Amino acid sequence: MKLYTRGGDKGSTGLFGGDRVAKDHPRLRAYGTLDELNCVIGLLRLHAKAASSDDLQRVQHDLFVLGAMLATPEEKKDLLGAKMTTPTWTIADMEGDIDRLTALAPPMTAFVLPGGCEASAHAHLARTVCRRAEREVVALNEEVAVDPAVLIYLNRLSDWLFALARAENAAAGVADIEWRPK
Repeated sequence: MKLYTRGGDKGSTGLFGGDRVAKDHPRLRAYGTLDELNCVIGLLRLHAKAASSDDLQRVQHDLFVLGAMLATPEEKKDLLGAKMTTPTWTIADMEGDIDRLTALAPPMTAFVLPGGCEASAHAHLARTVCRRAEREVVALNEEVAVDPAVLIYLNRLSDWLFALARAENAAAGVADIEWRPK
């Protein structure tokens, strides 16, 4: 299979099921940002200690599922099948891990600036890309119906990434950088 198809040379791309849309379509901005988030999480996997590489890889797989859901028009959803419409990490399990990670860090007394140790900085970057992905999905949802599970997953994932960033600082013995207004 060749990596290039030449199908997008004029600024359009194919969706799952065969429809073509412009490369700046809100659907592509949404799942393209998920792809970017997946790359940032790949970098985070190189540094994280408070979350296992398996957990982060599970998130990466789930982002592919969410991307497939976003890349498929509603009338073609039946082509996806159950494996491509159900993330593997349930919201309840993710919330349980947020609680675990939160318990690893000291109580928050101020807003936290991104940074600290390297793993924390990568987790904060992933969190901000996740929030942007969430905004892109909200914008897409204004044009076409998006499965609410996509928004819920991304919202909770950004919370998890914040908790992970703080836990990484705690594990490294580095204090969170607190925002203190002058």
